[in-house]
Amino acid sequence: MNSTRVAVIGGGRNCEHDVSLASAAAVGQGLREAGYHAVPLTIDPAGMWRDAEDRPIGLAGAVHVLRSCAVAFPVLHGPHGEDGTLAALCDLAEVPWVGSPLGAGALAMDKWATKLVAGALAIATAPARLLTRATMHVYAYTHPVVVKPVAAGSSHGVTLVREAAALGPALESAFAHDDRVLVEDLVIGREIDVAVLGRPDGSRIVAPALEIRVREGEIFDHAAKYGAPEFVVPAPLDEVARKELEQAAVGMYDALGCAGVARVDFFVTGDGPVLNEVNTTPGFTAHSQVPRMFAAAGTPFGALLDLLVRDALRP
Repeated sequence: MNSTRVAVIGGGRNCEHDVSLASAAAVGQGLREAGYHAVPLTIDPAGMWRDAEDRPIGLAGAVHVLRSCAVAFPVLHGPHGEDGTLAALCDLAEVPWVGSPLGAGALAMDKWATKLVAGALAIATAPARLLTRATMHVYAYTHPVVVKPVAAGSSHGVTLVREAAALGPALESAFAHDDRVLVEDLVIGREIDVAVLGRPDGSRIVAPALEIRVREGEIFDHAAKYGAPEFVVPAPLDEVARKELEQAAVGMYDALGCAGVARVDFFVTGDGPVLNEVNTTPGFTAHSQVPRMFAAAGTPFGALLDLLVRDALRP
């Protein structure tokens, strides 16, 4: 039995709470099966930290538990977690953690900032307008668009708008999750995910790409994501397309300053790949996209968790 204590942090005070709990439960079980001493920490929807027995311990108690562990494994998706919040806490507590630093989490969570980084790398993104409640009334609908919050997770508040009458409700849905909203041109293409794992020596491992298949005319929104999506891995790609995607994914990973594993999502069109978004804390059950991709490369779930923890512990 490995005596290494790993704090597995799940939950959170956003609409990703239940999804994060599922990831945290899977990570904790996987770590135990790999021989680690997994120590659960949970943030409830009200923001209270709770211990393994679900007792409220507050932030000070959580830091005490964190400092009793060799490493933290945060699996909070969305705001107040994936956006660098937990990375900052671990950094201040002087506890190594699995995943990206504060800056990378904050940049990747901000879809508008991600577009700016991609543009600097000459990686295509969907043309978009950035709106606030003060500017939303100057936008005029002219063609199909996707409306989404700038910084929210799991496709919450994302709406495909095909007619002018649907724009107002779509904007209200997005503004319910964020003060800033993107209105993106609809991109027609195959939805392909690429997982990048950074190693301490600076090398990058790219898992086989995964294709998400949805019915014609639909988008991979929250309902589709947590319904019964069809994942194909490895995604059927020719060598040119595969290399283009991998280079773009690694380019974004490095430019954002990511660490650990990140999932980079694309549309593959007739003109090449179009970046959709970057997830620095992707879903992490054995059936989630990233574990599926690494399993296809011969790295099962437990081995992936072990690799991430050992890399986080290296100086």
